[in-house]
Amino acid sequence: MTAVPMATSRLQFHTDPGEFLAAAGDHLAADPVISTVVAAFAHRRSAQQADGIAQPDRDWWLVVRDESGTVVGAGMRTAPFAPYPPFLLPMPDEAAVALARTLHERGEEVLAINGALPAVELCAAELTRLGGGRVQVRQHTRLHELGELVQPEPAPGGLVAATEDDVDLVTEWFGAFMGDADEQAGRPRGASAHEVPERAELLRRLRAGRMWFWVDKEGQPVHLTGANPPSYGVARVGPVYTPPTQRGRGWASNAVAEVSRRLQAEGARVCLFTDQANPTSNKVYARLGYRAVVDMANLVIVR
Repeated sequence: MTAVPMATSRLQFHTDPGEFLAAAGDHLAADPVISTVVAAFAHRRSAQQADGIAQPDRDWWLVVRDESGTVVGAGMRTAPFAPYPPFLLPMPDEAAVALARTLHERGEEVLAINGALPAVELCAAELTRLGGGRVQVRQHTRLHELGELVQPEPAPGGLVAATEDDVDLVTEWFGAFMGDADEQAGRPRGASAHEVPERAELLRRLRAGRMWFWVDKEGQPVHLTGANPPSYGVARVGPVYTPPTQRGRGWASNAVAEVSRRLQAEGARVCLFTDQANPTSNKVYARLGYRAVVDMANLVIVR
């Protein structure tokens, strides 16, 4: 752990996800929907570490404490794809600015940053002040939580769990999901700079029973929905993908509704992200009973 003092609070950098969870767990659990991305990824990496899977040396986990030692913010830099954007949760404004200064002093190149507003905007603005360039919005996202589930108009077929034998199709559809999401939002394919999880990670999700197909009356897969295991009682749905030739038939609404119902039946609160530039998906989830919680953004720094 490395501690960096600030005027009224301090930044603590951890390289061990388990140590990070020990330090920040109560803070993450206090608002587990907002914390879903960081909490889920930290638990996943901690489990991988316990299985002997090495973590990249570049990774860090951030805890922000105030003068009294209370945790008031968190973040991470663990993205497995270039340019390895940090992901920030809400934190005091001065902490977001101080983080930018600290990363600049450490010589860390940051060309993208994701997470909660206004922390990411403040951090990115300070990074450009120190290192030059300009900030561009790559994607505005919105985090939603499910209240009371509203069942959609029934569609033929049903939900079935994907298995390890389906890994090739899941990989194909996972990749198509990311590219299609960009196109539907009016961006070039690949603009969101996400990558398909490694095969080993997809196999882990499949073994955990957290990937489902909606199959039609003939038993053919026509849609894919996934979900993360709960962290602090919150499960996050995603990806949600229907191939272009199968859209408009109610597969997605019914699959997401059934996955959400099962997660709630397990006792989990359920959330998901939407792209604010995709009004269709936002309307679909709103009709199912999902309500907006917080807006986030993916920013890039162009130099």
